[in-house]
Amino acid sequence: MEAVQSSVDMLWIMLGAMLVFFMHAGFAMVETGFTRSKNTLNILMKNMITISLGSILYFIVGYALMFGPSSFGLIGTEGFALSGVTDIGFFVFQAVFAATCATIISGAVAERMHLTAYILLTVAMTAIIYPVVGHWVWGGGWLAEIGFIDFAGSTVVHLTGAVAAFIAAWKIGPRLGKYSGKTVNTIPGHSLPLGALGVFILWLGWFGFNGGSTLAADPALVPPVIANTLLAASAGVLATAGYTRLRYGRIDGTLTMNGALAGLVGITAGAANVSFLGAILIGLIAGIIMTEAVHLLDTKIRVDDPVGAVSVHGIAGVWGTLAIGFFDVNSGLLYGGGAEILGIQAVGVLAVIAWASLSTGAVLLLISVVTPLRVTAEEEETGLDFAEHGSQAYSMQDVLRGSSGRADNFADRLNQLGEERPASNKA
Repeated sequence: MEAVQSSVDMLWIMLGAMLVFFMHAGFAMVETGFTRSKNTLNILMKNMITISLGSILYFIVGYALMFGPSSFGLIGTEGFALSGVTDIGFFVFQAVFAATCATIISGAVAERMHLTAYILLTVAMTAIIYPVVGHWVWGGGWLAEIGFIDFAGSTVVHLTGAVAAFIAAWKIGPRLGKYSGKTVNTIPGHSLPLGALGVFILWLGWFGFNGGSTLAADPALVPPVIANTLLAASAGVLATAGYTRLRYGRIDGTLTMNGALAGLVGITAGAANVSFLGAILIGLIAGIIMTEAVHLLDTKIRVDDPVGAVSVHGIAGVWGTLAIGFFDVNSGLLYGGGAEILGIQAVGVLAVIAWASLSTGAVLLLISVVTPLRVTAEEEETGLDFAEHGSQAYSMQDVLRGSSGRADNFADRLNQLGEERPASNKA
């Protein structure tokens, strides 16, 4: 009987891993849909390279740093290239999580970051930056020792990725035309249907993200975790739709889509610790604060984040982590507990923000010595599909329509590429 249960548990974890892997298709579609058509291929390549490179690096070094025997509660020290590791299923599940953290950066720096620079930052994220945070919380590190709670990664995965995304987006600056003096210009995405498809894929994958984090097919735990995930996401959608209707006089489409993701990020830390009503409240609040965070980041802080990644994964991640201090059914403030858990959660959030900010800033500084972080103005106007890949995702008319009114630059670049290619490939 024990062998059967072990097999069922492993099957459940592998199903969770596959669902989390499929989330990368969701990230690709959200980022593609919320940005301009001339950068579509570049975004697709970034997402494919992230999961591929991240998996290899996490195998070589990341897993050991995250789950190896702890050195002073700060970092793991054994298990490089899975040496001595027997639970390969657990490694696979954790590897797709590592890539998820890294890919959050992709959307925030879309349309203007050099692919080489992005790849080098992904190396640092999956090999060092994320595994260190993971060790602190899930690998027996110092945050775990003081009682920090993060069931499936509101802080470990989402806040870490969002802080890195914020630093990178701030460092490389806004897209051309985003800000004109005091005016904030909207740069609309080219396909909201693709964006919506991505949101639904991510929502589906999140059932594996949170549900698989039970690490066992426990009939007493898995259903409420998945139910909380569903309820929080639904509440995030409704809250954002209603709030934008009140604030702006209309239901904003892109913000409402992101409302689902904000609810999902918010519930990730406490999916196993809160009641159904608690999950709904967490999702409702996540949708509202995400909406305000997008406005603040865009108009006051003036950091250009084309897909709202920082607000969705960062602000909602902070909220979800702190919400445990209120809604945890065993020790939350609303259930008669004291403020100790809330204080511990706040310490964890601050520590992760500090580490992710400093480490990402240092890595970007090193990368800038090797290669420019940002493409040239001409490359940005032409589109990164041609600048980085010499190809296109859509037909000629679509690319011209998606360019920033600079068809002349586009044509010049196209002619140059035609000269570089074999005759059979010329446009």
